[in-house]
Amino acid sequence: MGDLGTWFNSLPPMTRTWFGGTIALSLLGRFGILNPRWLILHYMPVVHQFQIWRPITSVFYYPISPSTGFHFLINCYFLYNYSLRLETGLFMGRPADYLFMLLFNWICCVIVALLGEIMVLMDPMVMSVLYIWCQVNQETIVSFWFGTQFKAMYLPWVLLAFNMIIAGGGMMELVGILIGHLYFFLTFKYPQDFGGASLLHTPQILYNYFPNQRSGVSGFGQAPSAPRGGRGGGDGGGGGIFRGQGHTLG
Repeated sequence: MGDLGTWFNSLPPMTRTWFGGTIALSLLGRFGILNPRWLILHYMPVVHQFQIWRPITSVFYYPISPSTGFHFLINCYFLYNYSLRLETGLFMGRPADYLFMLLFNWICCVIVALLGEIMVLMDPMVMSVLYIWCQVNQETIVSFWFGTQFKAMYLPWVLLAFNMIIAGGGMMELVGILIGHLYFFLTFKYPQDFGGASLLHTPQILYNYFPNQRSGVSGFGQAPSAPRGGRGGGDGGGGGIFRGQGHTLG
């Protein structure tokens, strides 16, 4: 337990909170300590009964059962892996900016969920973070099951197709991809590639509570530019301020 506690406390704050909250709330719901019906997102209770905790608990809670247990573990793996890589890479030393990214994605997820009657937000939230990591590390070579290798930019679409074929789903993954793309476009693509104004700014109140940990660093920075003709391999193919590593997904 000591080693586990040391590992958990070593995680950066946003990833630690998200990962730990997901494990805790999902297990509390699984063993009936908390009623799952009070943790999921419903339009009527939120809007008409002012049960404002539901948009928050629906991010952390996932219904664990014999049929969903494996999917939950895969989601936890993706959450831990890609949130950690973003928080210690592109957003290193800038917890307020990373928190703002999570809040932006969460608000978008809640809006879509209320309109589309989606009750649990873990899938689209995790996919949105994974998508952003893949966009800032497009040339990194990742490995999928059975030794299949491809560039990270294709990973979200591979996961979407895989879930459609295996589980007959895919809607949650598609929502996460669209939300992740919206953040990436407004933060990086539109200002840098189209010369537009930066439309997303971290509120000052977040900097007050989560100040930058490196002097002279503020804002979102620059998205890594992919090297031409390069191969990610084991050393990663992302350039600029964030370098990811290829890894086996399953």
